[in-house]
Amino acid sequence: MSKRIDVKDLNVYYGDFLAVENVNINIEARSVTAFIGPSGCGKSTFLRTLNRMHEVLPGARVEGEVLLDGENLYGPGVDPVTVRSHIGMVFQRPNPFPTMSIRDNVLAGVKLNNKRISKSDADDLVERSLTGANLWKEVRDRLDKPGSGLSGGQQQRLCIARAIAVSPEVILMDEPCSALDPISTLAIEDLIEELKSEYTVVIVTHNMQQALDLGNRLIMMDKGQIILEVEADRKPHLTIPDLMLEFEHIRGEKMNSDRALLG
Repeated sequence: MSKRIDVKDLNVYYGDFLAVENVNINIEARSVTAFIGPSGCGKSTFLRTLNRMHEVLPGARVEGEVLLDGENLYGPGVDPVTVRSHIGMVFQRPNPFPTMSIRDNVLAGVKLNNKRISKSDADDLVERSLTGANLWKEVRDRLDKPGSGLSGGQQQRLCIARAIAVSPEVILMDEPCSALDPISTLAIEDLIEELKSEYTVVIVTHNMQQALDLGNRLIMMDKGQIILEVEADRKPHLTIPDLMLEFEHIRGEKMNSDRALLG
């Protein structure tokens, strides 16, 4: 199910503005790759190019290639909707459909893709997806209740269940914990570690400790470019002050606090 991503010579423009410049990176299957960097550095824009979500903004265009197991997602005739069925996305703020039940929220992506599914298969898919998002036991007795009635952390896990339900190969997460309380954040972090056994997970985070703790690889961006890559074998030995020092050295200026790396 999980697939590798290869990005080659990627430039991303909004009109004449170059938001992401000359990015080359390989993201292994069944791994968690965390992106950090200052606000406006291009990390969220880069994330959105992996499933063409940036195209919802006028004037957006890319140069270069994004390959999913060798297939160029920007090749001639490639449908962005099909791309998004293979590469799911979870946003910064939980966004369940407010008038839909928990069950219908999970099935929303499946129905959007015009997949016909029997009631028994739908019931199985709902249970499997909610179980995969560590939410089934908490909501199994109220599947007909609105998803908007859940707590913030539960809503975010519901959104992850919705993404899982369409059987993607990749899951993108744009600051999935930034709007959550500490307990909910821990639940999402534990879930991300579990998801990498089946999916390729790419996460943007404003939390440097989270980027160090989660998964396999840390990527630092600044001014639209990748400036530092930290592999899994080095991550356990790094601290936040270490990261700040490296960032200062590369950027050539002193940072007043770790806020300089948050965005």
